[in-house]
Parts: sequence; C-alpha cells; structure tokens
Amino acid sequence: MSNPIQTTSGQGSRDAVIRIVLIEDQRDVREGLRMLINGSPGFECVGAYRSVETALDGIQSDDTPDLILTDIGLPGLSGIEGIKLFRERLPQTAILALTVYENNDKIFNALCAGATGYLLKNTPPARLLEALKEAVAGGSPMSPEVARRVVSLFRDFQPVSASYDLTPQERQLMKLLVEGHHKKTAADAMGISFHTVSFHLRHIYEKLQVHSKSEAVAKALREHLV
Repeated sequence: MSNPIQTTSGQGSRDAVIRIVLIEDQRDVREGLRMLINGSPGFECVGAYRSVETALDGIQSDDTPDLILTDIGLPGLSGIEGIKLFRERLPQTAILALTVYENNDKIFNALCAGATGYLLKNTPPARLLEALKEAVAGGSPMSPEVARRVVSLFRDFQPVSASYDLTPQERQLMKLLVEGHHKKTAADAMGISFHTVSFHLRHIYEKLQVHSKSEAVAKALREHLV
C-alpha cells in the first residue's frame, strides 16, 4: 500500500481539530487507529501510511499535521529514523511513538531522535486520545511502564561535570519534563505558576541551546543532566 488513506473533515473549523498522520505497517492496527481518531470529536486523520518513506512522500510541507503517531518497528526506515527526519522537516509538529517495544534502548533512542512522547500499543483508547491532546498542547505523554524506565535510567546515570549552570529549580523542572509532565502539571508539582514555568523553560532552552521541550529532554537524557 504505497498510497495513504486520506480523509477530510468537511465542515467545521480546522483550528478546532487536531490533524493527525499515522505511520503503522499493520493494516488492521492502522485501520483501527484511523477509525478511533476519525470517530472522536476534535480529531481528524489526514493521512495513514505503512512506512516512513511513503509518509515522507505524502506529507506536504504547506499542509503539515499537528501530530505524527508512528510505530517504531517499520519496514524500510525504522520509526526512530523517521522521527529524526520528521523532527528536522517539521520542527513544530508533535511526534508520538506508539509501539510494543518498551526496552531502554528504544525509549532512549526515540527521545533522543526528537519524539515528543512514547506510548505502548496496549494504551486504552481514551488514554491515547488524551495523550494526543497532551502532546499537541506541549506535553510529553508516556505510558506508565515507559515513565518508570525513564526514571530508572536517570537513577542509574552518574552526574557529569557539564551542568550548563542550571539552577536547582530548573533541574527540578527538567526532571518533571522527563517524567512526562507538561507545563501545567509541572507548575502544580513545583507549587509555582504556569507563567513561572514558562520563564524557567526559556532560560533552560537558552542554556542548553535547544528550541523545544523534546530537544531539551533528549539532551538531558544524552548528557545525564538531571
């Protein structure tokens, strides 16, 4: 299947709908996800592809989706390779991994490649839809099993000399982001305002020389900053 399954919403405001591209090689899984997305208010599947290569050909630069939901184990280019390519091509688009793989290497490599979040395929439909909204809103949703592995990875890391002069509060915020929090829940956990979190994030981005939360999380993981 080299051609995508395209859908259109017909009426309604485009701005009110989260536009999603699927990349999944198993037809039944792909169709199930497409039906779930198109059958849920506020969501639209604008393309469904069986490989990274066909998705790269099918997504138009002047009509980018809000979110890409991609498998990891794909024919041809892997989902992780795809995440890196899409992150470079579509820097403003959220990218979620949806996979059966929950080993440390896959999680680490996907986040380092630029994934916004990492979900397992056993995620309940209601939680999956919630995660899609979360990712588009700037969050980093992760399945509970994945979040535990990420925390374990950090626990095992040894601190390195490069600190980028992050303050204790900035480090605390980075740790929460790695655990899957978004701005609002991080603000609640730290007992500070949403605007203060945004202020700290701007300074974190400047210090780490990154441009997004997913890049900051990936750098923190790669360089053991938290």
